[in-house]
Amino acid sequence: MKALFGNGKVIAALVVPGLAVMVFSLVVPIGYSAYYSLTDWAGFGKFHMVGLQNYRQILTADPVFWRALLNALILMVVTICIQNPVAFALAAVLAHLSARFSRVLRTVYFIPAVLSLVVITKLWVNIFNPTYGILNKTLNLIGIHTTLSWLSNPQTALGSVLWIILWQGFGWALLFYYTGLMTVPREIEEAARVDGAGWFPAYTRVIIPFMFPVISAVLVIDVISSLRQMEMIFLSTDGGPGSLTQFVSVYLYQKAFIASEYGYGNALSVLFVAVAVGLTLVVQRFLARNDDVQ
Repeated sequence: MKALFGNGKVIAALVVPGLAVMVFSLVVPIGYSAYYSLTDWAGFGKFHMVGLQNYRQILTADPVFWRALLNALILMVVTICIQNPVAFALAAVLAHLSARFSRVLRTVYFIPAVLSLVVITKLWVNIFNPTYGILNKTLNLIGIHTTLSWLSNPQTALGSVLWIILWQGFGWALLFYYTGLMTVPREIEEAARVDGAGWFPAYTRVIIPFMFPVISAVLVIDVISSLRQMEMIFLSTDGGPGSLTQFVSVYLYQKAFIASEYGYGNALSVLFVAVAVGLTLVVQRFLARNDDVQ
């Protein structure tokens, strides 16, 4: 086996196919996007090189882009600070229930994660409907009379969209944390209890540090997922009202394929990749430092 993997031809045969797939599926498209981002191409016909004009306009004269980034940051914070703690706490409860009862509850919580995004979005669009939506009807039944249009009202639109996204992704976070908790040796928790630690110190000082690799993976996934949100926004509000619920992926699509500003859309995509890679590296560096401290 050592001689086999020491052969250069064998190594090349194993590495080259995967490397070729990565180059043609990732590097080449990004290269084309970077090229077209320097043009005023509409997606058809002739075009002219405009240099960094698209980037200057995005960074200095495009408030929609910054609003889209702000919304992604808000989603990131809400996911990390609200969804993850709730999912972890619920996973901890499920880990101490009977196997049959825990299995039933896990299935119920995970159903939204396996449903089609189109189905989930249309379900909540109907729930939030001001005329026949079940949310307004329920509020009216309990004495709160309202005909609020949750997805088109500037005060509730972003919160409603964030709720749909969090509701759909909650099952994944729960699954990751539950699986991680199942890998924690019972002896560690029992030893902490024998030493006099209550459930809170046992989790904060023993179990959570043991699960840090799982938590790190979930946080990185949350960062990437917050930036690439598109389908549910596109199907619910399309970025409206105005640009209050706009996200970069939706805005990129609108510019490139609806407004026929293909060069501008490609500049948005290049900046989007740069922001995503940068934030992911920052989060990974922060988590690595915390891991070293522990």
